[in-house]
Amino acid sequence: MSVTSSSALPRQVADAYVDALIELDPITGSYLGVRASHALLPDFSPAGQSAVADLARTTLARLDEAERRPGADSDAERRCGRLLRERLTSELAVHEADEGLRTVSNLHSPVHSVRMAFTMTPTESEEDWRALASRLRAVPDAIEGYRASLELGLERKLFGGPRATETVIVQLGEWVDTGFFEGLAAPGPASLREELDTAAAGASAALAALRDWLRDVYAPAIEGAPDTVGRERYQRWSQYYNGTALDLDEAYAYGWSEYHRLLAEMKTEAAKILPGAGPWEALAHLDEHGAHIEGVDAVRDWLQSLMDEAIEALDGTHFELAERVRKVESRIAPPGGAAAPYYTGPSEDFSRPGRTWLPTMGETRFPVYDLVSTWYHEGVPGHHLQIAQWVHVADQLSRYQATVGHVSANAEGWALYAERLMDELGFLTDPERRLGYLDAQMMRACRVIIDIGMHLELEIPGDSPFHPGERWTPELAHEFFSGHSSRPADFVQSELIRYLSMPGQAIGYKLGERAWLLGRENARARHGDAFDPKAWHMAALSQGSLGLDDLVDELSKL
Repeated sequence: MSVTSSSALPRQVADAYVDALIELDPITGSYLGVRASHALLPDFSPAGQSAVADLARTTLARLDEAERRPGADSDAERRCGRLLRERLTSELAVHEADEGLRTVSNLHSPVHSVRMAFTMTPTESEEDWRALASRLRAVPDAIEGYRASLELGLERKLFGGPRATETVIVQLGEWVDTGFFEGLAAPGPASLREELDTAAAGASAALAALRDWLRDVYAPAIEGAPDTVGRERYQRWSQYYNGTALDLDEAYAYGWSEYHRLLAEMKTEAAKILPGAGPWEALAHLDEHGAHIEGVDAVRDWLQSLMDEAIEALDGTHFELAERVRKVESRIAPPGGAAAPYYTGPSEDFSRPGRTWLPTMGETRFPVYDLVSTWYHEGVPGHHLQIAQWVHVADQLSRYQATVGHVSANAEGWALYAERLMDELGFLTDPERRLGYLDAQMMRACRVIIDIGMHLELEIPGDSPFHPGERWTPELAHEFFSGHSSRPADFVQSELIRYLSMPGQAIGYKLGERAWLLGRENARARHGDAFDPKAWHMAALSQGSLGLDDLVDELSKL
């Protein structure tokens, strides 16, 4: 019997939403491996944004009906329904506040989505290359739609951040100057040479025009606007990224408690490396004298071997992995993006595997201490195991739960939990690697402190070793982060712009980790000696995404 709107249950409503969303957002289709999507780009104009919002409203009305039907109270339907309702409600709140009219970021904006789409576009056949040429021809309209949204934002005095705008102007210039689109087109077949070259040139011209408009029109118009967003906007964005209404003052205090705990551990570990040295002095010593990898190709291969080794060690002992989940690829990120490593998930049929991406930022020498924990986070057992497992069990969940219904803090929390798990399991006994892990944890604690602190202009506590009693500003945040990180100056600057332009996202790592730890603690208390960590991990990784409060509730029941 066919499923109609009058007979659908929540999972069917959610999957119908995915089908409709792909029509409006072909980049989402490309991530899922939908072939027809590879030739297209979304409409980023105000009208395009309104169409996505209308779909969300229609879907929520259908969900209201579906949740009243027999069978909607099963665990599978209930989990999907609560995720779909929370996600669409949060997304609508952001849309209705016109946030899409001032989206300027060094990491997450329509222009970055366009660029990323081409890393998802296959190039294995002439048909693939024809699709890529078509997508290149779509770039000017997509960029013009984005500019139209920013223009309307200017009219309504809804401004993006000046710092982020300045950064994006530089990024666009680098993409144009390095021939990002021309480089994509260059390996194409001779039969499509002229078509590809013409389309790539048009795409680059669109980026150059956007750069010039941002530089000559937008940046002067927003001069003097704040880079921070204030409590009301921050609360809305933190709901969007964390899937729950956070107590921001409690979260800020938690960030400080983690800071003090981690600082004590870092001092102990640093003494093992360089007696008498502080943590960042020891890390600077490792930059020069610690274990390292020479060469971009070598570091890519080394990261691949690190993930392969983790899979061999963990599969069958702490996880039970399907064969297709065991495959993950190490890649070098294209130049001109943000400084942080990242992960992209597999296509729905796994024809494109999960991939980790390392931005080299022009470097050719890579300290090992800074990579190991990070690749446990990005690859195995972090993002890859969770996201690939969702795709693997999509038929037991719903397409929505396994893909589109992504809650940032759930995924980032799992990945940070995965780093801690590897420490718990004894994979970080080497002082260099363990100090690197603690440094990465400290970075996430500092994110909570400065992301909330500077956007809400909170007071620095009296027991802080850094400017006690003063109120946070972006300048103080930069100084604090620089003094509590082993990362180079360009990374620190990139991170600060990221926090300013994606308010509420960076706090999800530590708050998400806390949710995963609490869920495990509750499940362990419920089962006592019968608690099976491997079984719990696989059940936890097979339930799809959830907001943080819902996540703790569901994890505690496993």
